[in-house]
Amino acid sequence: MMIDNNFEENSALEMDTSDGLLKYREMFHIPKIANGEYSIYLVGNSLGLQPINTIQYIQQEIKTWKILGVNGHHEGERPWGSYESTINNKMASLAGSKVDEVVTMNSLTVNLHLLMVSFYRPTQERYKIMMEAKAFPSDQYAVASQLKFHGYQPEEGIVEIEPREGETTIRTEDILKTIEKEGKSIALILIGGINYYSGQLFDMKEITRAGHVQGCVVGFDLAHAIGNVPLKLHDWDVDFAAWCNYKYINAGPGSVASVFVHNRQGRNEDLPRFAGWWGHNKETRFEMPSKFDPIPGAEGWQISNLNILSAAPLLPSLDLFQEVGMDALREKSVKLTGYLEYLLNQLNSEAFTIITPSDPEQRGCQLSIRFTSGGKTIHERLTGKNVMCDYREPGVIRVAPAPFYNSFDDVYRFVEILKEIV
Repeated sequence: MMIDNNFEENSALEMDTSDGLLKYREMFHIPKIANGEYSIYLVGNSLGLQPINTIQYIQQEIKTWKILGVNGHHEGERPWGSYESTINNKMASLAGSKVDEVVTMNSLTVNLHLLMVSFYRPTQERYKIMMEAKAFPSDQYAVASQLKFHGYQPEEGIVEIEPREGETTIRTEDILKTIEKEGKSIALILIGGINYYSGQLFDMKEITRAGHVQGCVVGFDLAHAIGNVPLKLHDWDVDFAAWCNYKYINAGPGSVASVFVHNRQGRNEDLPRFAGWWGHNKETRFEMPSKFDPIPGAEGWQISNLNILSAAPLLPSLDLFQEVGMDALREKSVKLTGYLEYLLNQLNSEAFTIITPSDPEQRGCQLSIRFTSGGKTIHERLTGKNVMCDYREPGVIRVAPAPFYNSFDDVYRFVEILKEIV
């Protein structure tokens, strides 16, 4: 990524002028402070901003409920009974999947547990679960509890991949070597597509290939990857994946989540699962049969009908993704984060190091900046200067310029403020 070596505000403004996606910034509500000035919002990796059309979509469902009552399930602009299909058609392109391989339901960790019911099938010889070091805590808790549920101790059952001594990220070659070495004892590989702490993007295609060679099931938590980097879950032959939709997909706090189940698995009726009425064959669902007949594909993992008011905010954001496309967003993201990295390196400061890989192919839009000391205080001072980013122990401030609504000027002003502080 080559950027003009001109550490001047003009270079940022020039890049914004030539940015074909800058107009989409106006399609999101950017938080303001008391004097009406826009904040520098660099925390889309935690909660994406609200598209301006979101309120209209929510109000439409409130109106449908008001006017049609229960008939809203099969009448109105977007009948609730087929709401999943409306979303799935749009979500599939972000996942790189077939339409029937994705479904929106529940929340992320609930979905991980439901998927592990099907895809974590331990035996005496093959019972371990492999994950990356510093996986998101909720994933660690879920995996540990699944092991205990099946009678295994997490200390023995978790194969954790760590960076080498003195390094901050995990080498792909070390992941693949561990799979080759431990694979016959590993039942499930469950890795975050992008690690929440370091911002490292893992080679999901190669991990999946290596896992399958050893007979492992391979799944990913894509909370920090979906809507951030292009995905090809079907082509990569991933068994399953799960993600929340409130980060880069901008669906609102605690919004409904989504899952991917590859058609190889989704059409296997012999796979065990926790079943519910809404996952039953749509053709016979209302005949109220006593025997469960799963919908072919990911929808067969649904247990309950969709929370419409939680799902409605997904649609305006997915419409924007379809309009722009992940390739264009990724192109801007690489430039935007590359510019951030360049400016940070220009500070030549001993106060911090960037622990996220410098190679754009090994990261999304997030840079994790680790401070030698006082990271929390620095974050508080950034917040006082109207910068919205987040802090994670130990000592890391995560900065994530999102290509939909962040500008090169946002990045420039953030670094100028950081320079004043450090």
